[in-house]
Amino acid sequence: MGQVEELPDDYDESQAPPPPPPAAPAPTAEQPGIPASVLNNNVPFPIKEDRVKNDDPMAPAMPPAMAAVRSYTADELADMMKKTPLFMTELDSKEAEDNELIQALHALQYDGTRGEVALSFRKQGNEAAKLKQWIDAKEFYTKAIAMLNVKPEDDKWEKPTDVAKEQKIQTEAREACHANRALCNLELGNYRMATLDCAEALKVNPKNVKAYYRSSMALLKLDKISEAEDTTLRGLAIDPSNKALKLVSDKIAARKTVLEAVAARQKAEQERKQRETQLLSTALEARQIRVRTTAEQPNMEDARVHLTPDPLSPESTLVFPTMILYPLHAQTDFVKAVSEMDCVADHLEYLFPLPWDEAKEYSVGSVDCYMETVTGGLIKAGKKLPLLKILSGGKVEIVDELVRIMVVPSAKAQTFIQEFKARKK
Repeated sequence: MGQVEELPDDYDESQAPPPPPPAAPAPTAEQPGIPASVLNNNVPFPIKEDRVKNDDPMAPAMPPAMAAVRSYTADELADMMKKTPLFMTELDSKEAEDNELIQALHALQYDGTRGEVALSFRKQGNEAAKLKQWIDAKEFYTKAIAMLNVKPEDDKWEKPTDVAKEQKIQTEAREACHANRALCNLELGNYRMATLDCAEALKVNPKNVKAYYRSSMALLKLDKISEAEDTTLRGLAIDPSNKALKLVSDKIAARKTVLEAVAARQKAEQERKQRETQLLSTALEARQIRVRTTAEQPNMEDARVHLTPDPLSPESTLVFPTMILYPLHAQTDFVKAVSEMDCVADHLEYLFPLPWDEAKEYSVGSVDCYMETVTGGLIKAGKKLPLLKILSGGKVEIVDELVRIMVVPSAKAQTFIQEFKARKK
């Protein structure tokens, strides 16, 4: 995302871009946890040659760092890394007790009063934020906040000689760390967390304009427009000339316009669909056509019962998706749209001859059409009758918006009827 204009409270926006961080010093044999021979070869761990031996003499040699990792199991790597300060997860472990660097870090976090330690973490967070190292900055601010939230009975820090000064340091650090961690969360896309940090900062200082700004930016990203507007107005009430708040106010107004237009289109579309559904239901009822929906609707893509050409006009014609079944040969044809004024024969004419009808039993003049009734029986559907004539009257029904017509050779019609009745018993 784009960079946010506001930076930590002690950030000088007029300063030149920060220089690149100095190169890491060359590893030395004194570094704890890793043998000097390993450091000199630029590999994380000693290589066990017998585990990385390649049987293919033509294969390229594996890079030393990769070979070092491949020569250990996952458990062995985890155990070795725990002995390295960078990867230690427990300061109270035996390895930590024997490591001077870890012990120095452990002692450092208790060096000074609680407010002074929190202030130290806050300053480190500010330095990381200036370099736009948002993950590191967030971690430092989190540590500072954790220091400030320690319960009195767990307080292991030095006792302050000036209680009032200590309280002021803690209050200022709490406000700044929450406000600045909100900036980190904003840059990292953690918008909800940003709003929570801003709320904590405003609990300490209800006039923190930066907290209002950062909260309104996060709320805008979440499309919580009314909340963003309210937050911006509260900030501008404190600092009416604040350029950052004015800028985000304009962005909120623009986004509000877009969302209102989208909402208006969605509402209009919903109302249109409701009118279509109502008019279709009225048209089916007026024609005495029965319909039923089940829990197992077939996938017909965009095919459906509808009025055409205008679904909002009562003068339009009803159109039905239709399945032509050939039950004696377990075959089907699907016709996406059959008008209520069409005859079944109109569609059989272009469906015939059937590619699988080797015996040439199917022609318009040599077949009969049937439909299942509501009660489970059969009616003979005249091939020359309009579909409306067949569907109206309530003897048959359209299930899941699909008309089903069974087509059988006239010579085998009686056999089909008898088999159909037998299956229904």
